[in-house]
Amino acid sequence: MHFSEDPPLTRFVPHVAATARQPDAYVWAVDAHRAPDYWFPRQCPRVLVISPTARVHAIEHGWLERMRTAELYAYRFDAAPFRPFGEEGEGGGHAHVATEPVTPLGPAEPVGDLLALHDAAGIELRLLPSLWPFWDEVVTGPHTFSGIRLRNALPR
Repeated sequence: MHFSEDPPLTRFVPHVAATARQPDAYVWAVDAHRAPDYWFPRQCPRVLVISPTARVHAIEHGWLERMRTAELYAYRFDAAPFRPFGEEGEGGGHAHVATEPVTPLGPAEPVGDLLALHDAAGIELRLLPSLWPFWDEVVTGPHTFSGIRLRNALPR
């Protein structure tokens, strides 16, 4: 599954993202377990914490209105061209990549109300004045965590 605010995509071609830490070109996707990591406007900075019993997602106050109004779409793919990216437990296992162009299995599906999705999934969504104190706390903790688009967060 791939999430985008762009609904008319009909073909995904491997590319090297501007923020990539690897030189290879990929089409990126996630499985259902990691899909909630992307229930946000694309550029929204967020901190995600996954423990055995709960998930917590955090955004800055300034992104709340964009969360309310974003129109996000899900694209579904045949799993065959994809392989897991990285090793679970070493910062990997969070995504799947394809090295060849892929076509969605059907049209983009509207995801709906992003706040309601979090609520229905039992994911705590925290609104914080700054992500950095929470980030500093979770990186030293025992749980799986991720920071996405942190370059867009307010400065420390």
